[in-house]
Amino acid sequence: MAVGLVASPSPASPPSGKSVLDFTMKSIDGTDVSLSRYGGKVVLMVNVASQCGNTPQYEGLEALYRRYKDRGFAILGFPANNFGEQEPGSDAEIKQFCSSKYDVTFDMFSKISVKGEDQHALYRFLTSKETDPHFAGDITWNFQKFLVNKEGKIVARFDPKTQPLSDQVVQAVEKALNEK
Repeated sequence: MAVGLVASPSPASPPSGKSVLDFTMKSIDGTDVSLSRYGGKVVLMVNVASQCGNTPQYEGLEALYRRYKDRGFAILGFPANNFGEQEPGSDAEIKQFCSSKYDVTFDMFSKISVKGEDQHALYRFLTSKETDPHFAGDITWNFQKFLVNKEGKIVARFDPKTQPLSDQVVQAVEKALNEK
């Protein structure tokens, strides 16, 4: 079961590369994971929380993952406690919650900050106008979603309220999976 990818808490500057695949994050189990391992896959990156009105989206995220994982699709969950302190638990508690309540099998990472002065470099990269001119802007709440193509480029961004199995998300995932 892959319920354990986590991002390191280092708010260092983004790497010199131009792709999310250039980052190394901490899995929810504490292992360093180079995001380059997702090269050639379509990836949905989501900042998640266990005590949010959007938390039931874990169910849709897992269903989306299971539908497309055999076609080269991955979901990366990044727990964050930036909004209403809705992710107060430790990595171990978050992992237990995700697996027991929602049977999450997609990759989960260590808790990070997705906004503010201590924003993790990955989320600075995702939200900066310099590195993401088409989809830049602050993270507005838990369950903001970024779709990344096989080359590691951001190709879509979805509002926190957008359901993982919505036509909008499904069509974007299918389009990215079908690109050569």
